[in-house]
Amino acid sequence: MNIQFTIAEWAAWAPGLETADAWQAWARQPFVPAGDGTPALGEVPAMQRRRIDRLGRMAIQAAYWCQRAEAEGIPFVFASRHGDVACSVQLLEALSRREALSPTSFGLSVHNAIAALYSIVRGERGNYLALAAGRATPEAALVEAAGLLGDGAPEVLVVVYDAALPEVYADFRDEPDPFHAWCWRVAPAGREGIRVSLACGAVSEPAPGATAGLPHGLEVLRFLLAGAGALRHHEDARQWEWRHGG
Repeated sequence: MNIQFTIAEWAAWAPGLETADAWQAWARQPFVPAGDGTPALGEVPAMQRRRIDRLGRMAIQAAYWCQRAEAEGIPFVFASRHGDVACSVQLLEALSRREALSPTSFGLSVHNAIAALYSIVRGERGNYLALAAGRATPEAALVEAAGLLGDGAPEVLVVVYDAALPEVYADFRDEPDPFHAWCWRVAPAGREGIRVSLACGAVSEPAPGATAGLPHGLEVLRFLLAGAGALRHHEDARQWEWRHGG
């Protein structure tokens, strides 16, 4: 499999990395973001904004910065390896204490909740989906986007985001897990923007180690911002390879 597409626009948010210039500098000297910051998300009215937790604000902020106002109605893909798992853990702990669950908290704990909130605050009525695919979540998101483009969508908004795992899952942590979110406006190959290809096949050679101990989602963003070269990623018996230029 080899798909080609164009990144017409990108945006990202993480603690301490809130501008395009900051992200470009980060791509040259990468590090794992850290901090307690939260986006202002001024585009969303205060009454709605109060319902959105920290991870949701990051994802929705990146999406707002990336989606053009005139591009309403395009499909979007929200992709997160873990989602807001901390909220789910809190609900499970409440159940263990035989406490009543908050309907609001329960509704916001499901994996598509952030995508649903984005569609509500923007008044979007088009197609959207939410997915998780382990460490290959960014690749799965772009495969979905390629399918939507193949079905005739002029563009697809792809949002990749994740948060720190609760301590109860520490034994299962296999990569750094900083709060972060990025968004790409994906268009067919040949459009103006950054042309990228993504191939998948059987594992042929060892993949290089993670740059600066980054989670894979941020490795993919750094690949895009670097503007050249390739990124290989192994998941099970598959090898994914990102390249610039198609």
